[in-house]
Amino acid sequence: MMLRRMIYLSIKEMSTVASDVIIVTSSLTRDMTGKEDSHRGPAIRALCKITDASMMQSVERYMKQAIVDKLPSVASAALTSSVHLMRQGPEVVKRWVNEVQEAVNNDNIMVQYHALGLLYQIRRTDKHAIRKLIVKFSKAGLRSPYAYCFLIRIASNLINEEGEGTDSPMYDFIDSCLRHKNEMVIYEAASTIVSLKCVTPKELSSAVNVLQLFISSPKPVLRYAAVRTLNKVAIQYPAAVTACNVDLETLITDSNRSIATLAITTLLKTGNEAGVDRLMKQISSFLSEISDQFKTVVVDAIKSLCQKFPRKHTVLMTFLANMLREEGGYEYKKAIVNTIISIVEENPEAKEAGLAHLCEFIEDCEHTSLATRILHLLGREGPRTTTPAKYIRYIYNRVILENAPVRAAAVSALAKFGAASEDLLPNILVLLQRTTLDQDDEVRDRATFYYQLLKHNDKALNSAYILNCK
Repeated sequence: MMLRRMIYLSIKEMSTVASDVIIVTSSLTRDMTGKEDSHRGPAIRALCKITDASMMQSVERYMKQAIVDKLPSVASAALTSSVHLMRQGPEVVKRWVNEVQEAVNNDNIMVQYHALGLLYQIRRTDKHAIRKLIVKFSKAGLRSPYAYCFLIRIASNLINEEGEGTDSPMYDFIDSCLRHKNEMVIYEAASTIVSLKCVTPKELSSAVNVLQLFISSPKPVLRYAAVRTLNKVAIQYPAAVTACNVDLETLITDSNRSIATLAITTLLKTGNEAGVDRLMKQISSFLSEISDQFKTVVVDAIKSLCQKFPRKHTVLMTFLANMLREEGGYEYKKAIVNTIISIVEENPEAKEAGLAHLCEFIEDCEHTSLATRILHLLGREGPRTTTPAKYIRYIYNRVILENAPVRAAAVSALAKFGAASEDLLPNILVLLQRTTLDQDDEVRDRATFYYQLLKHNDKALNSAYILNCK
C-alpha cells in the first residue's frame, strides 16, 4: 500500500521533467477504476497531474464517473483534481457540470464543499449565474459548513466588486449566516461583515455582538478568532467595539498569551481617556509574562494611544520608561525608543519628560544604533528646552564611557549645544578640546573640527555646518 502511494507521488514529481508520461496513463486508469478503493483517489490525482490539454478527451469519461462516485475519497479526489484541470482545458471541464451539480447534493460535507468549489470555477465568469448559485443554495441549504463559508466569500466578493450596499440579497444571505448553528459559519459571516467596504456602524453591531459572545467561549480558537477580528475592527470603528471592553478586560489574564495580547491592544484602541490609568495598571502586571514579540505589539498600541490622548503623555511615558528598564532584546527596545521619540516630536508638552527618560536609558544602553539615535535627538531638541545645560552631563558621559561610534555621535550633539547657546559655549569648548586627544580618528577629527568652528563663534558658520548640517 505504502509503496503504491510512493509510486504515485514519484509519478507526479517526475511528470515535470519526463518527456513521455503517456505510457503510465493506462496503469493509472486501471487503478482509478479498479476494486482497490485505497488506490483510486491517489491514482486520480496522479493521472490529472500528468494530463495535458491533448489528453483531456481520453480521461473525460473516467473523471465524470469518479465525480459522482459513492466513495467520498474518490469523489473529492476527482473534484479537486478537476479544479486543476480547469487550467489545461476549461471547455472540457465545463461539460461535466451535470455531474458536479449532482455531487453538490452529496451527503458528505467535504464532497459537497469540493463540488461547490468546482462549480464556482466553472461559472465564475458569469456573475448572473453566480448570483443564482448563491440564492439557490442559501434557500435549499447545505450540509457542509465549509461550503457555507465558501458561499459567504463568494457573496462578499460580489458585494465588493459590484459596489452593492447592505440592502442587497447577497448581504442578506451573509447576515442570515450569523444565525447558523455551526460556529465556523457564524464566525465567517461576522468576519466578512466587518470587512465589507459598504458596511456602516449600524450594520457592524450585529457582527460585533456575535464576536462578543465568542469572547466568552471555552474554546481558545474561538476566543482568539473573535478578539483578533475585533482588534481589526477597532482600527476603523473603535466606538463599535467599546461595548465589548468589559469582556475584553477578562481576556487580559487569559492563559493563551496571544489572546491576552490581542485583548490588550484592542482595549488600547477603544479605551477612553478616563480609563487610561486603570488600563496601564492592568497591563503592567501582564507584561512580565509575555515574550518580546508580544511586548512590541503592545508598545505599538501604546503609541497609537499617545496620539489619541496627548494629555495622558505623563502616564504613558512613565509606563514606557519602566519598560525600557526591563530586560529585552533589540527590536523590543527599538520599538519603545521609537515610540518615545515620536511623542517628543509630536507633543511639545512631553518633550522634556521624554528626553529625560531617554537620557537615563543611554546611561546603560548596550545597543549602539539606539544610543546614537538618541544622541542625535538630544543634539536637535535639547538646546530648545528651558534648561539645556542638564543634558550636557549625559552626553559627555558617552564620550568617556562608550565605543567609538557612540562617542562620535556624542561629540556632534555637544557641538549643537555650543552652537545654539552662547552661555554653554565656553564649557562645550573645554569638553571638545579634551576630546581632541581621543584614540579614534573619527571622534578626534569631529572634536577638532567642531572646536575650531565654535571658537570663531560665527553664527552663519555654526548654522551651516553644525545646526543645519545633514
